[in-house]
Amino acid sequence: MNMKQLRKRSCKRPEDIASELGVAISTVRNWEQLKNAPRMTPKGLQHLMLVYDCSFEELLEAEKEMEAAQVEKEMEAAQ
Repeated sequence: MNMKQLRKRSCKRPEDIASELGVAISTVRNWEQLKNAPRMTPKGLQHLMLVYDCSFEELLEAEKEMEAAQVEKEMEAAQ
């Protein structure tokens, strides 16, 4: 499950997530477009889990998907 899927499961818009976390909407969009993963303090990650209503394991899964997508893009660019 990626960040977009987590957000949709929580029935929130990107604007809602950005507002609740105090980040720019472009930051939320970058997470959803697999451009980068959330980088936060432990307290920030705890808040992120509350906002997305997800577990730490689900966040790790989302980050793994982002990393895999980035590796795939790099491999395509190298060809």
